[in-house]
Amino acid sequence: MEIEILIDSLTNCLICTETGEECNTEYCLATKTITKRDAIQLKEEGWKFDWSIPHKNGYEVYELLLEGSEDVQGRIALKHIRDQYYTHVDIVEAAPFNIGKTGKYKGVGAHLFAIACKLSWDTGNEGYVQFTAKTDLVAHYQKTLNAKMIDWHTLYIDSYGAIELINKYFKEV
Repeated sequence: MEIEILIDSLTNCLICTETGEECNTEYCLATKTITKRDAIQLKEEGWKFDWSIPHKNGYEVYELLLEGSEDVQGRIALKHIRDQYYTHVDIVEAAPFNIGKTGKYKGVGAHLFAIACKLSWDTGNEGYVQFTAKTDLVAHYQKTLNAKMIDWHTLYIDSYGAIELINKYFKEV
């Protein structure tokens, strides 16, 4: 699937747009498989993608949360390709209330990619993350995530880019 999330800013955590407050985050593996019925409900809530598809295709879905909250701020679907030493990202999406200049929190998109890089590193893939971008966002990802091109819309984040994102979002590393 083509990734089309805008990276609004690289922040140390999520930033409340209204107050400027920095909000600590946590992430977790989705606690249950997202069914077609669940995906329909998510679409009704404003999510763009069918989140039941990644599970069917063997991807893990991780959810970004504010510390101590169950409200999902964004989701990322990824799969570790261990024999080729990279992690493939299928879908990345900020919660509908976090999209655009009027979104509730800034930093969701980059934080989700940082999660992918950290999980890639923890799995032994040295932080390498590959994804397919919408063509008009390739330059955006090269600039904001330090992504590199494989072909005209397939990009990857290497170990150096991964370390930058991991260090930005995960202080304990």
